[in-house]
Amino acid sequence: MPRSTALVAGPIDSKQARNHPARVDDDDLPRPRGDAASQLAREALDTYSQDELMERVTLLEAEIARVKAHHAAVAEKRKLADALFKPREPS
Repeated sequence: MPRSTALVAGPIDSKQARNHPARVDDDDLPRPRGDAASQLAREALDTYSQDELMERVTLLEAEIARVKAHHAAVAEKRKLADALFKPREPS
């Protein structure tokens, strides 16, 4: 039976860090400040026509609705997990 490489001690090669079992996933890191919303907030709007601005508003409102729906779904899953794993009260 092959041994797991996660428990084998040895030198860490920085060139192979992406394959190291203890590496941190990007999802675990804080989001960078230069995300898409921050970039949109800094964009000059002077060059947009009224129609283009309204199209942009429509797209942003759709994105807000998508984010809110995802937030609600995640909040519901968290609520169910909290209920499942809450400490039992002493009897």
